[in-house]
Amino acid sequence: MLQVTYAAAFGRLRSLSLDFLTRDFLLNLARMKDAQEIADALESTWYRNEIESSASMYAPPELIEVAVNKHLVLVNRLATSVVPLFGKNALIAYLSKWDIENIELILAAKSLGRSIEETEAFLVSSRNLPVGITGNVIPYSDLKLLLQQADVEAVVNQLVKYGYGAVLLQELGDFRRSGDLGSFTGALQKYYYQRLLWELRYFRGDELTTREYVRAEIAKKNVLNMLKSKESSLPKEIYARHIIEGGLIDPRQLLEAYESPGLKEIVRRLEPWFDLSGAVERYGETGNLTEFEVEMDRMLGRDYLPRLRSHTLSVSSVFEFVIRAEYERQNIRKIVYAKQYRMSEKYINDILLVA
Repeated sequence: MLQVTYAAAFGRLRSLSLDFLTRDFLLNLARMKDAQEIADALESTWYRNEIESSASMYAPPELIEVAVNKHLVLVNRLATSVVPLFGKNALIAYLSKWDIENIELILAAKSLGRSIEETEAFLVSSRNLPVGITGNVIPYSDLKLLLQQADVEAVVNQLVKYGYGAVLLQELGDFRRSGDLGSFTGALQKYYYQRLLWELRYFRGDELTTREYVRAEIAKKNVLNMLKSKESSLPKEIYARHIIEGGLIDPRQLLEAYESPGLKEIVRRLEPWFDLSGAVERYGETGNLTEFEVEMDRMLGRDYLPRLRSHTLSVSSVFEFVIRAEYERQNIRKIVYAKQYRMSEKYINDILLVA
C-alpha cells in the first residue's frame, strides 16, 4: 500500500514536470520588449494564478518577482508532501536555503537603509498561503517582523529563536568593527550546508547522487568566493575563513589554487572539477565574474539533473523536481532584469540555465 501511495505521489510530480517552461518559451521571453510583455506571456503558463492574484498590488517587474516566488513556495510545499518520510528532513533542510536568502536580503536592506516596501516583494515566502510546510522555517508574519526591526543587530537578536541568531551572534563583533555583512553571509552558508550534509548522510542508498550534487554546489560557492576574493586582492587568510567544508574540492587544494598569480592559473588548477576555460575567455571580454557562475551552474545541471531524474520513486527524483523549479525561477528573473538593463538577446541566451 505504501509503495502504491508513493507511486501516485511521484506520478503527480512527473505530470507537473510537463508544465515546466520549455527552452523555446524562455527564448521567446528573451525576445520580448519589456517586463509587462513577459508578465502577459507568463499568464498563459502555470504561473497564471500567481500573476492574477498579485496584479492588484504590484506592477512588472515586481509583479513577476512576487509571482515566481509564490509559485516556488507552492512547488516546495508539494514536494514536501510527496517525499518519502525517510527523506523529508533532508528536503526541508535543503529548502531552508530560502530562509537563508530571506535573512541575507533583510540584513542587506537594513544595512542600506531600505524600506519595507522596497524589500518585501523580493522575499521568497508563502505570504497569504494557508499555514503548512512551505520549505522555510520562518513564516511570512515573522519575516515582516524582521523587516520592521530598527537595524541589523535587532534583526540578529530577533532570529535567535530560529537557531540562525545563535550563528549570527558569533559574527556580531566583526560586523560592529567592519560594517561588512560578509561574515554573516559566510556563517549562514556554513550552517546551512553543515546541516544539509548531515541530513543527507544516509537514507536507503538513493541519496548518494543528491549528496554529490550538494558537494558540487559547495565547491561552486568556494570557487566563486575564491575568484571574487582574488579579484579584490584579499589576503589568503581572509578567503580561508569563508571556505565551506564538505565540498568536492579539499580546502587545502583551494588554498593552493588561491596562491596562483592570476585567474587563468587558478582555473587551470581547478580543471579536475570544473572546466572553466570558456568562462575565462568570456571574462576577458566582459570583466564579469558571473561568467564563471553561469558556467558552473550549467555543468551542475548537465551532470546531475539527469542522474537525479533517473532515480524513480526516490528522494533524488523529488530533489530533481525542486531544483528544476529553482532553475526556472533563475531563468525568468535573469530575463526580466536583463531587460531592465537593456541587455542584448544574445547575452540573455548565454546566461540561461538548462535543466
